Amino acid sequence: MPAAVANLVLPLGVFVVFYFILIRPQQKKDKKIKEMRNNLKVGDEVITIGGIHGKVTKIKEDIMTLEVGADKVKLTMSKWAVGTVTQQEKSIEK
Repeated sequence: MPAAVANLVLPLGVFVVFYFILIRPQQKKDKKIKEMRNNLKVGDEVITIGGIHGKVTKIKEDIMTLEVGADKVKLTMSKWAVGTVTQQEKSIEK
């Protein structure tokens, strides 16, 4: 019996190490990105994962409209395409 237990300890130990070094940090990062995308508001300035800089003008569920460039061209894209929020719209509270 001790040999069977010893054969299980090493693989379990390796799994635990991989979990805390690789899997858990990635899950935390994914959760943070999902939260950022769910908190988008009209007026936020964003950079997409494709490198497009723009201002959010409309949001409907999973689709948003970005206003880009001096000509104020409007692009419709999915919310998952947002990589970072560079400036959030400041809400005025009374």
